[in-house]
Amino acid sequence: MIKRKTTILLIVVISLPWCSYAGLFGYKENTRNNLGIFPQWLSVIERHIKENVPEGNCATRAIDTCHVANWYRFLEGVRGLSRYEQIIKVNDFANKQKYILDIENYGLEDYWATPKEFLYNNGDCEDYAITKMMSLKELGFSEEEMKLVILQDTNLRIPHAVLAVNYNDDTLIMDNQINEVISHRHIVHYVPIYSVNQKSWWMYLPEEMK
Repeated sequence: MIKRKTTILLIVVISLPWCSYAGLFGYKENTRNNLGIFPQWLSVIERHIKENVPEGNCATRAIDTCHVANWYRFLEGVRGLSRYEQIIKVNDFANKQKYILDIENYGLEDYWATPKEFLYNNGDCEDYAITKMMSLKELGFSEEEMKLVILQDTNLRIPHAVLAVNYNDDTLIMDNQINEVISHRHIVHYVPIYSVNQKSWWMYLPEEMK
């Protein structure tokens, strides 16, 4: 969970080839490799690998009977679609879950959930984004194409998070606050703080500070 006193948001950005003239939301990116400073993120990756096994007999359609198995069923159902259609479907699938704060779910101010935990318990913004990232990875998107982005929403004046994916020379934003998947170029009220994937992380500075 991104700490804040009101609603906590996570933005998932699906990144496309980055434009040379501007980075995410018009900010300059500085690459770093020491992922050890993000224990919550590393814990999610490790736990997801251990939990990523279908369960239950799926005798009914209720998602609360065999969550991982139903997740895989959904992924198989969209595997033959175009990459753009997969992005849209994954965004819709995750956004159907109920928004619940970490303190209500786990008794903790900040907890990053795996897809299995999110599908069982629902979750907050970073949980939507993580499930979207792991879903796209299962569909064949590479780690390099995606970034989990932590940012500031200047309209609501709260921390937020998104997932960014590279697609057709653009970066698409998957957000649990809205159903549409749109280009980062059309969003002016998000200020990126840092982003991370399974190999690297990035800091952000205004373009004029190059």
